[in-house]
Amino acid sequence: MSLTIPSPLSGTNPSSGSSVVAQPAPAPEPGQGKARTYEVRTFGCQMNVHDSERMAGMLEDAGYVPADGAQADVVVFNTCAVRENADNKLYGNLGILAPVKAANPGMQIAVGGCLAQKDRETILKKAPWVDAVFGTHNVGALPALLDRARHNDEAQLEILESLDVFPSTLPTKRDSVYSGWVSISVGCNNTCTFCIVPALRGKEKDRRPADILAEIQALVDDGAIEVTLLGQNVNSYGVEFGDRQAFSKLLRACGQIEGLERVRFTSPHPAAFTDDVIDAMAETPNVMPQLHMPLQSGSDKVLREMRRSYRSTKFLGILEKVREKIPHAAISTDIIVGFPGETEEDFQATLDVVEQSRFATAFTFQYSKRPGTPAADLPDQLPKAVVQERFERLTALQDRIAAEENRKQLGRRVEVMVTAQPGRKAGETHRLSGRSQDQRLVHFSVPDGAPAPRPGDLVTVTITGAASFHLVADPTLEDYSLRRSRAGDAWDRSQADSCGAPVPGTPNGRAGVSLGMPSLPVRSR
Repeated sequence: MSLTIPSPLSGTNPSSGSSVVAQPAPAPEPGQGKARTYEVRTFGCQMNVHDSERMAGMLEDAGYVPADGAQADVVVFNTCAVRENADNKLYGNLGILAPVKAANPGMQIAVGGCLAQKDRETILKKAPWVDAVFGTHNVGALPALLDRARHNDEAQLEILESLDVFPSTLPTKRDSVYSGWVSISVGCNNTCTFCIVPALRGKEKDRRPADILAEIQALVDDGAIEVTLLGQNVNSYGVEFGDRQAFSKLLRACGQIEGLERVRFTSPHPAAFTDDVIDAMAETPNVMPQLHMPLQSGSDKVLREMRRSYRSTKFLGILEKVREKIPHAAISTDIIVGFPGETEEDFQATLDVVEQSRFATAFTFQYSKRPGTPAADLPDQLPKAVVQERFERLTALQDRIAAEENRKQLGRRVEVMVTAQPGRKAGETHRLSGRSQDQRLVHFSVPDGAPAPRPGDLVTVTITGAASFHLVADPTLEDYSLRRSRAGDAWDRSQADSCGAPVPGTPNGRAGVSLGMPSLPVRSR
């Protein structure tokens, strides 16, 4: 499907709809005069984050340059449609940009991702100052749609119903030089009643192992020492080409890549989780002792209504097997509170499973009614006050468990990969931040007289403090160990390329992709 809708910019103020005297001047074409700048704003999951890296890569391939914090000539929103708040977030941001665009002739706004795939013409009706709308299946069309909108002075809407080009073949501007996302599949074959993702991203399409491993090798050659394998359901990988053990084989193959130190993946589906994957996790040294596996509910009745093809006993059994093979594994999850028809007994079942599971982290969500999903038409939609009260009880329980589990880390020596993102209180504490092998967030100080690490370097420290959402390490000089890495070297090169001197522990101001993923557990969206 490809629609062209007349642009409102030929005489209309986008914020009010009233006439304006001045007509916006056409923006200079790429390659003529000063290069046009861009910014990508991301809402949603890791798949959206990785898609944003591709959008940034394509824009730079087309001659755009990062805005570096200044007002961008092109602002791209990569959207999520899973939660109701996603709509509000998008339209709120578009409203803020309307007068900005009116004051900046030639500025363009594009909206892509899951919400664009779902809402289509609605976006242009609600925000007629948007220049381009594109879906999840045609990310590669972004530069052409912007050019066409500018040339024709008309908004462009292009939504494909199936995948055109596998996204990993597109240029990519990675947000991090030391860590990268690698898609192993797109789409989903499950039919969860609360989820609109299969309708927006289509049936599962698997990449061939050789293509995945080649992309990982390219990332490693470029300096990355960590990759995260992405898929809506990673452990069903290979079903499309007839190999039900393809995912465990892929994990083991990652273990053979020299220079690749950390391998993670997200997200597996409990119904498809098999023992060969647990064995591969335990027996492949660079696969990290960390697992994110969505529970969604601890009630078997609710799981049935959700069309989640497993029950709480199976879920707990998988955790038991993982911890038997990988004793120090940190396990995180997703939980939905207030699904239609959820009784107090059902909710108590969720609390019971959470208590038994001992999650290191839980991303907890209040059920959000999404038009187009089967759950939206179920009876017994719960009152907001009931959902809120249960949500608060769940988060209080999980906060307690997370704090207890983190206190078990006190006195442990952990290896931390330093990240470019400082902690919220870094200015006060002067601590740097990073992730341990089990993905826990660690804020650490560098002892006087010790060398400072760069993002991508690895430090080994002893944990001296713990809270629900992070660990603290304030090592002595004798306790502090720094291992400079190829990833740190890559960070230095990236800073040199941007004409900025590398500053240990500070974020890269050039990043063209504004990530939407939280660093701490999400309370609600």
